[in-house]
Amino acid sequence: MYSPRQYAFEAVKPGGYASLMDLYENNYLRLRKLHPELMAFNGEAVSQREGCLDLHIELLERSRYTSTCRLTYYFAAEATAERVAEPDLCLCVYHDAAMVEVLAGHLKHGRERLNHVPGESLRVKWKLNRFLFRWLGYCLHLGHDFQRHERGVAGSQNRVLSD
Repeated sequence: MYSPRQYAFEAVKPGGYASLMDLYENNYLRLRKLHPELMAFNGEAVSQREGCLDLHIELLERSRYTSTCRLTYYFAAEATAERVAEPDLCLCVYHDAAMVEVLAGHLKHGRERLNHVPGESLRVKWKLNRFLFRWLGYCLHLGHDFQRHERGVAGSQNRVLSD
């Protein structure tokens, strides 16, 4: 279960490039708490907690040192039978540097779409990565994790799907 001391990273406030790199490192640590086997992960995993939305992570692409993933909740659309992803973040996990960067995000029911964040837009990068930092903390607080159920993790109600 989540303990504030366990995840007590330095207070992260918007700043310059170096501070943004610290945020990427903190996001990596939090994501690894949710999914310790992130480097060996393939396909899709779902973390289920009673009384909570299912948390989904999907591997989109993998190279030697990086993985691109999608992290989201899914909601049923009112007018159609389709699922709505909200928030919907595309993440780049730099395994060698131990960092996670948000590449794109759809927030506020798709009204705020931040795709292909330009490298010079420090403010937008801060906004998305700070959101990820807070969301990962919330997910940890709820007890989400993506560890395989068969590993015998106490209290885990997770399933792992593969392609």
